[in-house]
Amino acid sequence: MDASLEKIADPTLAEMGKNLKEAMKMLEDSQRRTEEENGKKLISGDIPGPLQGSGQDMVSILQLVQNLMHGDEDEEPQSARIQNIGEQGHIALLGHSLGAYISTLDKERLRKLTTRILSDTTLWLCRIFRYENGCAYFHEEEREGLAKICRLAIHSRYEDFVVDGFNVLYNKKPVIYLSAAAMPGLGQYLCNQLGLPFPCLCRVPCNTMFGSQHQMDVAFLEKLIKEDIEQGKLPLLLVANAGTAAVGHTDKIGRLKELCEQYEIWLHVEGVNLATLALGYVSSSVLAATKCDSMTLTPGPWLGLPAVPAVTLYKHDDPALTLVAGLTSNKPADKLRALPLWLSLQYLGLDGIVERIKHACQLSQRLQESLKKVNHIKILVEDELSSPVVVFRFFQELPGSDPVLNAVPVPNMAPSAVGWERHSCDALNRWLGEQLKELVPTSGLTVMDLEVEGTCVRFSPLMTAAVLGTRGEDVDQLVACIQSKLPVLTCTLQLREEFKQEVTGTTGLLYVDDPNWPGIGVVRYEHANDDKSSLKLDPEGEKIHAGLLKKLNELESDLTFKMGPEYKSMKSCIYIGMASDDIDVSELVETIAVTAREIEENSRLLENMTEVVRKGIQEAQVQLQKANEERLLEEGVLRQIPVVGSVLNWFSPVQASQKGRSFNLTAGSLESTEHTYVYKVQGTGVTPPQTPSGTRTKQRLPGQKPFKRSLRGSDAQSETSSVSHIEDLEKMEHLSGGPEQDALEANSPEQHPGTPTPQEGEQTGALQNRAQRPEDDHPQVEEPESLR
Repeated sequence: MDASLEKIADPTLAEMGKNLKEAMKMLEDSQRRTEEENGKKLISGDIPGPLQGSGQDMVSILQLVQNLMHGDEDEEPQSARIQNIGEQGHIALLGHSLGAYISTLDKERLRKLTTRILSDTTLWLCRIFRYENGCAYFHEEEREGLAKICRLAIHSRYEDFVVDGFNVLYNKKPVIYLSAAAMPGLGQYLCNQLGLPFPCLCRVPCNTMFGSQHQMDVAFLEKLIKEDIEQGKLPLLLVANAGTAAVGHTDKIGRLKELCEQYEIWLHVEGVNLATLALGYVSSSVLAATKCDSMTLTPGPWLGLPAVPAVTLYKHDDPALTLVAGLTSNKPADKLRALPLWLSLQYLGLDGIVERIKHACQLSQRLQESLKKVNHIKILVEDELSSPVVVFRFFQELPGSDPVLNAVPVPNMAPSAVGWERHSCDALNRWLGEQLKELVPTSGLTVMDLEVEGTCVRFSPLMTAAVLGTRGEDVDQLVACIQSKLPVLTCTLQLREEFKQEVTGTTGLLYVDDPNWPGIGVVRYEHANDDKSSLKLDPEGEKIHAGLLKKLNELESDLTFKMGPEYKSMKSCIYIGMASDDIDVSELVETIAVTAREIEENSRLLENMTEVVRKGIQEAQVQLQKANEERLLEEGVLRQIPVVGSVLNWFSPVQASQKGRSFNLTAGSLESTEHTYVYKVQGTGVTPPQTPSGTRTKQRLPGQKPFKRSLRGSDAQSETSSVSHIEDLEKMEHLSGGPEQDALEANSPEQHPGTPTPQEGEQTGALQNRAQRPEDDHPQVEEPESLR
């Protein structure tokens, strides 16, 4: 590029291109160095100070810009976009610098240059997107073009609007028709820009019986138009979608065009599917958009061009009205908005533009064909073969559930009718989308909530592939990641209902229905002092759940546990994460219940012990004071006088026993220390009983983690086989004893008939966990006839 810059005769242009290249290189190199410093942030120059009188050089200023751009940035996808700008992005950025330089030319030369740039860009766009004899309006805000088109429609239908203004609209209110699947906030934006009240907007519902549920209902629209005309209103403009903002569906634009011509309504079309007009093959529904009155294009994200304006193409014969509406301007600065796009289109060429759009469509078709072969994945755009948008979601038909409700829930129904599976799948799809965005960041996935289908994942490469550099290998990796996550999703969904039933049937546990949690479930332990009607923070419950969380994490199972506030309240709960294997839910719930109960009992025991010790100390002080008074009465007052008391004690010693008090923590009572002073040993007191452990003692093989159901059967089988083996040994031992055993039993008069022999005692001790057999109750074993 340096050699090509030397051929430029204008030194200013050559210097501008060189400076832009050096500036972008400096920013990108500084960004790479920042990422390599492992979190070290450059803070020099970030703090604003007084403006330096001597000024700064270009390197210092760019360093400051780099610090402000990346100094506090922790997210890698945004930084990756800057690295993937490429040379075509540099051309677009150069257009802004050139615009400032061109504006310094004299008026006549500036007028010729801006007119050439505007006419060339308009002609290229109209030919590329098959919009014949159209005009172009370039704007930064994507919705701004539609607002200008609405002004043009108002001026066209209301001839006296320039003179009478609002009075004309008051006598015959205009109506703007928007689809229910239109871009969120579009209607409010138009009303704010046009100064119209909200009743001027008419929301047209989508199909409910036939066709796509994201397409405008044409029959219902015609009914609304007739009603508005009967009420004295003026149907002004209709906004149709060639690729809705959510799922990329295209309205029946051909039928809508006929309806608009019948009632003299302006038809405006927008959507991502308009990009396919540049391809050789275009679907008939999208091709009908070329006959509309206006359309809005966004070539920036389609072609991966930064800082490129959006374009609104329109057809109108009156230049005076377009000037009044703001679609045309005599200012050179407004015409120079097309300069970045003018440069970028020339750099890419027609083949480059078509290739980028074609590549994005191929990525969508590749993902769509791959997902059709994956179980438990539903594609919501199966009937839109030409749509460059793929929307999918995870679903699973549980036993006894309605597959229709699971696949496409019926709107405006109670949650019980929609089914508990809908809420569970929404949380799982949200988790799946976030995981895929992490694993394949170049896919540009988006997680969204649809009114009918629920939470879905959207893949729209036309809006992201050129910027992120998405390739076919990324799509294959995305499909592989989806397949790897399916076992976790299916296993978790199957265990949710079982977990809910186990928790509901366990005393002391409360199941918390949190629709936003993608794991097995949420459970809360209800302690003795728990106020069920209160939604405030419970300190005692929070302490118990914190200890429970610590105990559960110490088990080192495959499950993840976390503590957080309950859904719609401030009480603490335990959140159980996703399950990648078959989990023994009953053991899991029992462990949670028993562990939480032990933590509560230990905490309560400590509190009770503290109170008992405090009362014991007070009682000991009272008894010691009483003992001192008794000793004073017994010894007399004279013995308390220092000198007299010593002489009196020498002549007549007092044999007084030393009395003290000790506190027995086990019994919780005061005891006398007289036994300690007399026998010179400390009493052992009462032996505390062993605290029963309620946890299930389940034998596990080496390396086996808790809550695993797969090894449960083998453990039980091994335990049963060991017990049966011991029983066989006992029978053989009885049989081998013979007459000698009977003689020994007969010659032992001290042996009580009900007392077992030593051999039987050993056998009984070896089988502690086995049910007692009938022959154990009788010490005399009858010999079989074969041995007699």
